[in-house]
Amino acid sequence: EGGRELGRAELQGAVVTAHRPEDAAGAVGRAVSRAAERAGVSLPLRALWAGLAGAGATAPRAAVIEALRTLGLADRVVVGTDVEAAFHDAFGGGPGVMLIAGTGSIVWTRDAAGEERRVGGWGRMLGDEGSGYWIGLEGLRHVARAEDGRAPPTSMRQRLLTRCGASSVDELVAWVERASKADVAALAPIVAECADAEDAGAAGVVDRAVGELRDLLRAALDGLERGDGGGPDVVLWGGLVAERGPLAKRMTAALGSMGVTAHERPIDPPMGAARLALVTSPD
Repeated sequence: EGGRELGRAELQGAVVTAHRPEDAAGAVGRAVSRAAERAGVSLPLRALWAGLAGAGATAPRAAVIEALRTLGLADRVVVGTDVEAAFHDAFGGGPGVMLIAGTGSIVWTRDAAGEERRVGGWGRMLGDEGSGYWIGLEGLRHVARAEDGRAPPTSMRQRLLTRCGASSVDELVAWVERASKADVAALAPIVAECADAEDAGAAGVVDRAVGELRDLLRAALDGLERGDGGGPDVVLWGGLVAERGPLAKRMTAALGSMGVTAHERPIDPPMGAARLALVTSPD
C-alpha cells in the first residue's frame, strides 16, 4: 500500500469482451506505455493490475489477461473490474460499501471478515436499474407514451429531441437503436433537470431511479456481516450520485430515510489499481 505516483496517462477507455479482448488489451498497453515513458520507467513492470469494465465475467477476464501477457507489459498481470479498483482506493483492504451509479449501477461490499459481495451490475439488458442508462431510456419511453396520449405532455420532449438530433419522436426510434449505452446515459442529466423544474413525468422517472438504487443498497446491507455491529462505511460514487451529481441530493436524502449516512471522499480508481498492483507484486 506504500509507494508514490511516478507517472499517469489518460486515454480513451475500453470495455472487455471475450470475442475481441485485444481491443481492451491494446488500450491498456497504450496507457501503460505512455505512463511508463512519463515516469522514466522501462517495461516490463513487476506487476500490472488492470481494472476494466466488463472484466467481471470469467471468460472475458481470462481472454484479456492472455492478450495483455502477449504485450509484455509486466511480469505479473492481474485483471479485475473498474469497480474493484475504485473500491480499493476508497477502502484499501478494509470493510465498506460503495454504491456506484453512472452509466450503469452496482453496489459493492466488503465485510469485516474480508468477504466481498456485489448487488446489481447485471448490465443494461438484465439490470442497471436507476443508472444513467436506465434514466435516459425511461425518459425516452415517457416521451413516446406522451406522444400517444398515454402520458401527459412533458418538457423532456423538445430537450431530448434536440439532444438526440431528432426533429420528431419518430426519429427517436432510429436514434435509440443505433445509440450506445453511453449515448443513452448522457440523457440522464436532462431528465433530472426537467424533474428539478417540476415536470411530473421527469420527476416520476427520477423518483423511481432513486427507489431502485435504494433497493440495491438495502439488499446489500441486509446481506452484510457487520462484525462489531457498527454502521457500515457507505460511499457514493459515479456521475449520477457523487458530489454535485444530478441525483446526489436525492440519494443522500433517501439514504437518510434508511438511517444511513453517505461519506464523501475523493476516489481515484487508477490509484486503487496501482495499489492493488503493489499488493500483487511478489517483490
